[in-house]
Amino acid sequence: MKTPGMLRLFERPQPEPAHIEVSHDGEVYRVALKRSPRSHRFTLRIRTATRDVLLTAPARASLKAAREFAERHSAWIGVRLARLPLLVPFEPSAIAPLRGVDHRIVHRPAARGVVWIEKGEDGPLICVAGERPHVPRRIADFLKREAHRDIEAAVARHAKAIGVKPKRIAVRDTVSRWGSCSATGGLSFSWRLILAPPFVLDYLAAHEVAHLVHLNHSPKFWSLLRRACPETNRAEAWLKAHGQSLHRYGAE
Repeated sequence: MKTPGMLRLFERPQPEPAHIEVSHDGEVYRVALKRSPRSHRFTLRIRTATRDVLLTAPARASLKAAREFAERHSAWIGVRLARLPLLVPFEPSAIAPLRGVDHRIVHRPAARGVVWIEKGEDGPLICVAGERPHVPRRIADFLKREAHRDIEAAVARHAKAIGVKPKRIAVRDTVSRWGSCSATGGLSFSWRLILAPPFVLDYLAAHEVAHLVHLNHSPKFWSLLRRACPETNRAEAWLKAHGQSLHRYGAE
């Protein structure tokens, strides 16, 4: 027969929750919790792409301490979430950037074709044919195709100039990185770069191609990148100032 002590011995520890809930002024905020062995203190970050809050905690900090830290900063969390830019769905009459230029989305249900660009009286238009429920998906598909085309062309140009060849190129809806290079030579990019000015997309292409030579951020890497892309500093400044706003677009 098992004793209470034996029962406790075989009990499995409860898994740590992935989120903490805190409240302020009647509002409840969900805070994602992440453990980091490199962190020596608690940090809070508002993530524009996912429109949520991330609390990074030291690996050995108690859950109670993490919750108390989040609660002490609940007012700050509420203010910062309220300041997030409004989402812009791909709907008729919405304004969305294409290669850094604002375009108005226009629904042309009876027109032939799928998605195309026109000049309008007040600026360029992205025109969409077909039934109304299909408009957001068609716009997103169009922008992803344009991103593929521009990224592949930029990568090919920089790869030829540097003398390397990527194994493959993938275009996804990444959240934490605009681009990446794997140890096997595969490059990956965010399709949202098509929303930014062309010099930003070109910089990211050059950045990841340069990683095919130097898979690090050493002085040799930066020297190679700046030779390949003279607008490196300008592009990085643009991404720092405006990059997170690109995640506003296309949300349903």
